[in-house]
Formats: sequence, C-alpha cells, structure tokens
Amino acid sequence: MPVLNVPGAVLSYQDAGGEGQPVMFLHPASGTSDSWVFQLEAFAAAGYRCIRFDLRGWGRSQPADGSEPGCMSDDVQALADALKLQRFALVGAAYGGFGALDYALRFPSRVSALVLSATLSGIRDPEYTAIVQRVVSTPIRELPHELSELGPSYRTRDPDGVRRWLEVLPAARSQSQSLMQSTHLQITFPVLETLDVPTLIIAGDADLWAPPALMRLVASHIPACTFATVPEAGHSVHWESPEEWNLLVLDFLSSNDLLV
Repeated sequence: MPVLNVPGAVLSYQDAGGEGQPVMFLHPASGTSDSWVFQLEAFAAAGYRCIRFDLRGWGRSQPADGSEPGCMSDDVQALADALKLQRFALVGAAYGGFGALDYALRFPSRVSALVLSATLSGIRDPEYTAIVQRVVSTPIRELPHELSELGPSYRTRDPDGVRRWLEVLPAARSQSQSLMQSTHLQITFPVLETLDVPTLIIAGDADLWAPPALMRLVASHIPACTFATVPEAGHSVHWESPEEWNLLVLDFLSSNDLLV
C-alpha cells in the first residue's frame, strides 16, 4: 500500500483508481482498512472509485514518536488533497464515523454524501453524552470485543466470519486511548442541525454500542438524513451483513445522483 506523509504520522492508504465517483471509507477502532473487504468488490462493480486508509496509529499508519494524535478530519483532508479529490462520498463506521461527521461539518463543499454506520459520531452534546453513559455502561465496555461488537445472531450463523474479524483485530489499536483522535469541532445538536450534506445513518438492530434509538436521535437533528436499521446486526454491521449494508449505501448514493 502507498503511504502519505502528514504532520505527525505516515498514513497507509489504498486507492482503487479509475474514473468513477470516489468513496472514502473510515474504519472502526476494532479494525483497519482491511475491515472493508466485503465492500470493495460491490462498490467497484457499481462504478465507484474506492479509497480506504489505516487511521493514524492503526494497522500500517504509524504516528511519529511523541506526536499528538491530531484530528482524523485533518488526515482525511490531507489524503483528499493528495489524491486531488474535489468532491467525494465519505463513509465512516463506529470510530471512523467521528472523523467522517467532523469532516462533513468542516468541509461540506467537499462531501457529496455522508454515511454514518453504527457510530457514536463524536457528539459531545450534554443530552447525548448523558444517554451514552447510561447505555454504554462499564460492563459493556469491559466485554471481549467479539461479544460487544459482533451480534449474537452473527456469532451463531458465521463462525468463520467471526474468525476472520478476529484476525483483523490485532492490527487495531482499539485499547490505546492515547492514540484516539479528537474531533476538530465540538459537535452538539445545534451544530448537527447545520449539516448541509445528504446523510445516511445505518444502525444494527442488536448493537450494544450504538443502538437504533440512539442513532434515530442523531438522525433527528440532521436536516437531510435517511435512517435505516439492519435486523439482527451488531456494532460491526457492515461486516456482519455486507449484502444488505452495501445495498442500502449504494441505493443511497444512487438516489443522490452519485452513480457513475
């Protein structure tokens, strides 16, 4: 994978290239850019140019010694500029959704469409954070990753998929809070209401971290927002139910005139 030098880090990325409309994918904290393996073929077949990268401190993207974590939205901007992307769709899952939403709020003219999948979104509104503290309690946070992030139906029907998911996990830095990047903006509900980008929010019906009711609350504060729930899926909904997830996102992009 090629690399991009940015202030404080070296980012490892993959650009499928081509003339299609670009879509950039931002992965969860429990994964790396390899977490999007079930999306690449489907999106390429639909005519899109797929771009993914390991977030700073994850996988092959290494921070400089002693450097600050920086903002994910700054890293997205650096990669978009390096690849000369004028406008692109931005997809963020879980932790990746923090940077995706932050970027769309900062640079709405660069984002043709925004997809937020099973993510707490980095929102720091007092009402919202109080709900999150109540819902995502300490016992949930202390569960093994495969129990808190993969739905029970998925663990029942696809043990090989669980094994593959666990193979990606060691390259993630999900337990290192010191490497977690902050949002540039303090995102509150009033700030959300200024978002001027077509947005799709996808929730997993069995998600312990970002349950549908919480995601609907976020969606209610975004002016142009479509909401969808994937039955029986947990926090890693794009991995657990890729066919349904891909169809939801591709239909959304198509409805917003992003189909090549």
